[in-house]
Amino acid sequence: MYPSTPSETGRDPWPENRSGPAGPHRAPDPRGRPAGPESRSPFDGPRPADGPRTPDAPRAGDGHRAGDGHRAGDGHRGSDGPRPGDGGRDGGRTTDGARPDGEADPEDLDGEEELPPVPIRRLLSVAIAGFAGLLGVGLIFGAQTAGPGARLPFAVVVLGVQLLFVLAWTMAMRPPALLLVGGVAVVVAVAADAAAVLPQIAALGPLGYVAAGGFLVGVLGQLVRRADRARVTESLGATLFIVVGVVSFGTLIVLSRIPKGTQAIFVCLTAAAVALTVARLTDALLPWPRLAPQVPRGAAGVVIGAMLGTLAAGILGSYLVVFTPTSGAIVGLVAAAAAALADLAVGYAEAGRQMAGEPPTMWVARHMQGPLGGFALAAPAAYAMSVFFL
Repeated sequence: MYPSTPSETGRDPWPENRSGPAGPHRAPDPRGRPAGPESRSPFDGPRPADGPRTPDAPRAGDGHRAGDGHRAGDGHRGSDGPRPGDGGRDGGRTTDGARPDGEADPEDLDGEEELPPVPIRRLLSVAIAGFAGLLGVGLIFGAQTAGPGARLPFAVVVLGVQLLFVLAWTMAMRPPALLLVGGVAVVVAVAADAAAVLPQIAALGPLGYVAAGGFLVGVLGQLVRRADRARVTESLGATLFIVVGVVSFGTLIVLSRIPKGTQAIFVCLTAAAVALTVARLTDALLPWPRLAPQVPRGAAGVVIGAMLGTLAAGILGSYLVVFTPTSGAIVGLVAAAAAALADLAVGYAEAGRQMAGEPPTMWVARHMQGPLGGFALAAPAAYAMSVFFL
């Protein structure tokens, strides 16, 4: 092996007027070279007088080595410490367990995100079940009072339910323009009931126009406002949801004007009321298995409620003229499943708002929105099944 650097590397230069040390002399070269100090090249190989290099002797140009045999250019390392900059051999953690790049350990994140499960309040579940049953009874008896020349009493009942829906959902969602959204929803509720009662021919077209007009007014009102423009998307979403929910109750008035509509309302709303009531009562007695730690609901209640609602609709179908047990069970299954799933979705939405850190709102309104949302979805489902299936 030839040395990688000249032998003079790393030595102080000699002054110009001073001659260097005399090296070993050699005999005159027969080819004519003069005798004198030996002039060597880095490519001439090692001299015999140098002898073998010991392991502890440093080479010129390698710089200072640490006592453990590592090069000084590699930086100072302890006896067993990792190199600075190579992140260590344990995933880049420092001595205190943190990562040098500032990112948190996934195991620590999992531990921080684990929250205690929300306890199930049994008395509250019973109260919500009672409210769902009363709401269903009111809508069913209101539909029975409707006749060819007396549509107004049922429209008043529906309007009262619509106002409860507006109150519960605006207070639960808390949109930025709360007064604007609530005012538009109330106007839309009155206009939807009028559009369902006044036309000579019962149809859903006027209700669609009312919903579109109400949403357009909400958009214009939000654009005119100067405050909270950063949350305009949230406000428009809340406006659209509440307007559609209010208009969906108007489909019950339109359905009551169809020859088979009153009996369809009876069967569908009975199935929805039974499903909501049984689901909440089951949550009070047997909330198992838990669907989510932050949602105080059980899967058994949702399934048993939908099944008993379908059973009740099938039994009613065997006594009504335009229904059969099979048709009643099918229509009841659609209405019961829609109501139960809407009620469950409300629970997930409320849990999401609480986990996001939003402050809780009116207690009564937050717990009324589940049954109200269930009936709001069951109403258009009953109309669709009556028109396309019966």
